[in-house]
Amino acid sequence: MTAPSASPTDLGVPAVRPSDETAPMALQMAPRRRGKPPKHFADLTPAERAASVEAMGEKPFRAKQLATHYFQHYTSDPEQMTDLPKATREALATTMFPPLIRATRKLEADGGTTVKTLWHLFDDAKVESVLMRYPHRTTLCVSSQAGCGMACPFCATGQLGLTRNLTTAEILEQVRAAFRSLDAGEIPGGPTRLNNLVFMGMGEPLANPRAVIETVRTLVAPQPEGFGMSARNITVSTVGLVPAMLKLADLGIPVTLALSLHAPDDDLRSELVPINTRWSVDEALDAARHYFEVTGRRVSIEYALIKDMNDHGWRADLLGEKLNARGRGWVHVNPIPLNPTPGSIWTASERAVEDEFVARLRGHGIPTTIRDTRGSDIDGACGQLAAEEDDE
Repeated sequence: MTAPSASPTDLGVPAVRPSDETAPMALQMAPRRRGKPPKHFADLTPAERAASVEAMGEKPFRAKQLATHYFQHYTSDPEQMTDLPKATREALATTMFPPLIRATRKLEADGGTTVKTLWHLFDDAKVESVLMRYPHRTTLCVSSQAGCGMACPFCATGQLGLTRNLTTAEILEQVRAAFRSLDAGEIPGGPTRLNNLVFMGMGEPLANPRAVIETVRTLVAPQPEGFGMSARNITVSTVGLVPAMLKLADLGIPVTLALSLHAPDDDLRSELVPINTRWSVDEALDAARHYFEVTGRRVSIEYALIKDMNDHGWRADLLGEKLNARGRGWVHVNPIPLNPTPGSIWTASERAVEDEFVARLRGHGIPTTIRDTRGSDIDGACGQLAAEEDDE
């Protein structure tokens, strides 16, 4: 019989709790705003695009020409659509590509290879995206909601609350901007293509499932009907909305699922990730295991290491035990050093503690990799730029 894991009391570890720093917020499942932006070309299916241009008196094949400009040349500028009749291209572009997002602030780090953008939406709601270029790949982190209703106290976005869901096109416009920037060689290293996309920006993706799923379908659709990305290079994160996790598995789109766990015990996780009061650690892990069984895609466990709060060795052991209880080879753990904030309990673990946490997980046979924290010097945690602007 396996001996029970140690507890904080057994080890004499002083209790550091989220309430020491931040008053608890209520979960917010309904957005504060429900207004929607104008319908955009990227919101439509190929058949709907053809019907829309026909309704304007154009031939249906114009829809494919527009798609080629948008998804393959990454432009919605009518001046660049020289294969369209000059007399109608302005009207087509104005109707099909209404402006949805505008960049109001950009910050760069890592020699310009990390770019964080603050976007204002049509109603002045704010979201952020981060584009990162590595030696052999590029990654974009996109937002799926303006704000977030999950109320995680250590998360800048969680403290903003949920303003509203983004539409499919508002998400895809973040993606198109990244493709365009990389294609134009604006990121040091010369022109290249976007390889990876993660739904780890502002918002809980599975609380906006319809737009996120439609976005994924458009991302993986072959050019020029979509961006032609590989589903295996797309990651959808969640704090553990179990019913939505189960539905995502049944869709059969082999994206990577990332579960933001942050604590293996219900006692602490219910404070760090309040949705845990509805679906427990074990329920979330069971849903993650189900996702692996259905899709064959290894699940990522995201774990923000917070000094003296969730970084204890006994918690690493408990996490290892819970993952192995559900089988081997189905999961990978990404501990994430928290972006330090001077004077706050929300700060990164000491390096020796981080190393011990990783060593314990690996001792259980769990593949574990410390996640890169690029952009920490430009307020890399999503929500920080939006929060700063609200404070100004």
